[in-house]
Amino acid sequence: MNWKSALKEYRNYLVLERALSDNSVEAYLRDVNKLSLFCVQQDLKDCTRVTTETLRHFIEELHKQKMGSKSQARILSGIKSFFHYLCVENITDTNPCDHIDRPRSERKLPDTLNPKEINQIIDSVDLSSRHGERNRTLLETLYSCGLRVTELIELKCSKLFLDDGFLTVIGKGNKERLVPLNKTLVKYLKNYIQLVRSHQNIATGHEDFVFLNNRGQQLTRMMIFTIVKKQAKIAGIKKSISPHTFRHSFATHLLQGGADLRAIQTMLGHESISTTEIYMHIDRDFIREEIIQHHPRK
Repeated sequence: MNWKSALKEYRNYLVLERALSDNSVEAYLRDVNKLSLFCVQQDLKDCTRVTTETLRHFIEELHKQKMGSKSQARILSGIKSFFHYLCVENITDTNPCDHIDRPRSERKLPDTLNPKEINQIIDSVDLSSRHGERNRTLLETLYSCGLRVTELIELKCSKLFLDDGFLTVIGKGNKERLVPLNKTLVKYLKNYIQLVRSHQNIATGHEDFVFLNNRGQQLTRMMIFTIVKKQAKIAGIKKSISPHTFRHSFATHLLQGGADLRAIQTMLGHESISTTEIYMHIDRDFIREEIIQHHPRK
């Protein structure tokens, strides 16, 4: 089967049988098309004649282009889906991906802020401004609870238990987790909800969202990014940060304070402890700096 026909049929499969979104369909096709162009250049015009060796040469080519391991892994995932489809439809009886290993991901250490920098950013909020109370509260929530951006904008009033000192959020995999609240955050949330949010005209369907915009609607991810970037600039923080930086800082500061790694895993909502273990590397750097700074042998 030639590549053009195969890709056309594969598109129909992704749309009709897997019911993927337009963006997902295009992403899958884009990845497989990279392989098809490579194969055509090798005069391999029949997709069923692709071998494991062909795929290894293709991956080598991606590596020569200095493509990162994450990008390589994503492309390989799309290609595996394509050949799985060919096998399911009996277009071919062999899958060249069976003996191809997924490229090892590069694990980059996330950027963090120290406690002083966190305080600088939160304290830089002008509480006399229209959204001062809201912005201070959402920044404190990001840091004190270690929430993902999506978890923050989806946070519901019905999930706040301020008198008991905890809230619940729906994380990845639609899993609910309980997050304890410190006294500072409880105070900020009460002030914002009782003194600011209660006086807003709230749009229909947005009544339960904690953080609202000018129109009384749920905040967007982009708005959170904008608020974080703006306050970091006002606070004079030169680091390139994002809302996720607060989550990384939350985990790092807990570890530096002696918190158990399993407890941090639960707080962050990580399914695997290996995801949380990245903060061990950050903690080692912290310990090294502490020793160098305080040991008598400089």
